[in-house]
Amino acid sequence: MKMIIQPSSMVPIYEQIVDQIKTLIRKGELKENDGLPSVRALAKELRISALTVKKAYDTLESDGFVITVHGKGTYVAATNSDLLLEEQKKELEADLDQAIQKGRRLGISDEEIRALFELILEG
Repeated sequence: MKMIIQPSSMVPIYEQIVDQIKTLIRKGELKENDGLPSVRALAKELRISALTVKKAYDTLESDGFVITVHGKGTYVAATNSDLLLEEQKKELEADLDQAIQKGRRLGISDEEIRALFELILEG
């Protein structure tokens, strides 16, 4: 399982792990009953604390995306990819709303915000 962690990001590392695993599940790269790397193995691979990986796995389990079997490992749970996509869209919507509100607080017009958004989409 290939993950890219950005330590300088404002997003906590455990959330980066959670987001990437959810995306892999949604894309079908991780399927029901697929095993995730052990906490220690993933921590070693990413060169981060095992506690950070544990927190990510606990979050995924509480959200219903994985199941941990004591002594056996952590496995992808049966998920509805449509529900996962909707959850991710809601999260993105909230982030975009925050950006729009910040732009308005800074005195940037809605038209200028739209232009910036289009520019960013074009890459």
